[in-house]
Amino acid sequence: MRATTTTRKALPPTVWALGFTSLFMDVSSELIHGLLPLFLVVNLGASAAVLGLVEGIAEAAAQIVKVFSGWLSDTLRRRKALAVAGYGLAAITKPLFPLASTVTLVAFARLVDRIGKGIRGAPRDALVADVTPPAQRGAAFGLRQSLDTVGATLGPLLAIGLMALFNDDIRTVLWFAVIPAMISVAILLIFVRDPGPQHLLEDGTKRVLIKLRDLGGLGRFYWFVVGAGAVFTLARFSEAFLVIRAYDAGLPLALAPAVVAVMSIVFALTAYPAGRLQDRFGARPPLLAGLAALIAADLLLAFGSGLVAVFLAIGLWGLHLGLTQGVLSALVAHAAPANLRGTAFGVFGLTVGVATLVASLLAGILWDAVSPEATFLAGAGFAAAALIAFVALRLVERA
Repeated sequence: MRATTTTRKALPPTVWALGFTSLFMDVSSELIHGLLPLFLVVNLGASAAVLGLVEGIAEAAAQIVKVFSGWLSDTLRRRKALAVAGYGLAAITKPLFPLASTVTLVAFARLVDRIGKGIRGAPRDALVADVTPPAQRGAAFGLRQSLDTVGATLGPLLAIGLMALFNDDIRTVLWFAVIPAMISVAILLIFVRDPGPQHLLEDGTKRVLIKLRDLGGLGRFYWFVVGAGAVFTLARFSEAFLVIRAYDAGLPLALAPAVVAVMSIVFALTAYPAGRLQDRFGARPPLLAGLAALIAADLLLAFGSGLVAVFLAIGLWGLHLGLTQGVLSALVAHAAPANLRGTAFGVFGLTVGVATLVASLLAGILWDAVSPEATFLAGAGFAAAALIAFVALRLVERA
């Protein structure tokens, strides 16, 4: 017990500050995230296809920018400045949501917000690594992720309370997202210490982004992983469609953020055991279990009736997120030669970014042109195809 207490006290103040920076920004972002789908559809009259386009472009931008942010962090060698830029960019978008009277302004705010998320992730995590001794980095990253998860859970719960307090006035409630966002940036500016220029990886080499001439050396197994990962991503369209599905099933407007809250809670409860499972048995078992949970969630959302079925599906969706957290990254690292991992992760990130856009756009088009059931059946189909592909990975690896 004494050793554990000492370890916790020994974690640098910058790690705690970055953890609370993440917590407050997640409170802000998830407060908005739980209400935005209905704000777009109910208040602004957006179609499901438009909702899918807005979400798809925003999340794709976050994925693609994330690819470049690590390289930029090492090239500019100013972690804190980039983190401030990312968090600051997200913070200044928060007032735009309650002010928006058109879908276009919401789409712009959502895009800039997600670009900020893409910018800040790599330099923030690099700061944690820079200021923490190697023996304590597991605890440091665990602390930051735990505080991040607390924020992701508190945000939608706060939204529920505020919706009840302000009689379902979404615009008024969205204004409250500004406060934790500003607190987040203030903590980052005041309490986070930048250790100075950092431009080398631990093995003494410079980080590279993508070298086109190296693509041919990545190997067939790697490209199979990329293809399977892209199909998996097509099955993981925006959770905004879960919010709309719950609303259509009779969920009161004030309780819409409960969708995100339940998902976050299940994710938080399963991510750590899933990580232990991955450490013990490898990446495939939790990945396959996660895909099975996603298929079950989609089938429940397609064929189930009533809020009980919808929330059971939402719980399964959160379970799949927890089971598959970090698994694809582990597979990419395993599939790529050590000297080409920078290129491998860059290509994979760009591929996932494009697939993210296609997934949500296709989900919205199917919702409008066919039916909501068609959206979830397509998701189940893509998930089943991804499951088959990942089962076949072992055969490809042995070939």
